Amino acid sequence: MINRIKALFSGKPATDKAEAGRHSHDELQLAAAALLVEAASLDGHYVDAEQAAIDTILRQRFGLNDVEAQNLHDLAVAEQGEANQLLGFTRVIKDRYLPEERIELIEMAWEVAYADGELHDHEANLLRRLGGLLYVSDRERGEARKRVLARLEQS
Repeated sequence: MINRIKALFSGKPATDKAEAGRHSHDELQLAAAALLVEAASLDGHYVDAEQAAIDTILRQRFGLNDVEAQNLHDLAVAEQGEANQLLGFTRVIKDRYLPEERIELIEMAWEVAYADGELHDHEANLLRRLGGLLYVSDRERGEARKRVLARLEQS
């Protein structure tokens, strides 16, 4: 699986729209997990609530069991720790993922940002940057945030 992470983030971009959306389910999981770890650790406090939120998101969104979610999380932490900038993650996602999938990643990131009960300035800034880097409009990013807040109010 580590080789798949490296292949994902070192692979060539899709050359046309027909290639966008052509990726393995594992690649979507790895990209999502890496961005979620980035979102959670950006404020300098990678707390248990954020780690648990990431594991829950990975289990729910991708149908993983506890062990699979933890393994994916651990691999994403290792990859994020080696990455020198966010641009590498987002370039691959922008080039390879459909607009709906990029919006879904933004929504997952909002879930992690709110996992500790508050939105920090660094996290809000990251979500704005992610929106721009992933070509997700401000409106779509805002709608994703509203969906997350609505779910949090219900729980």
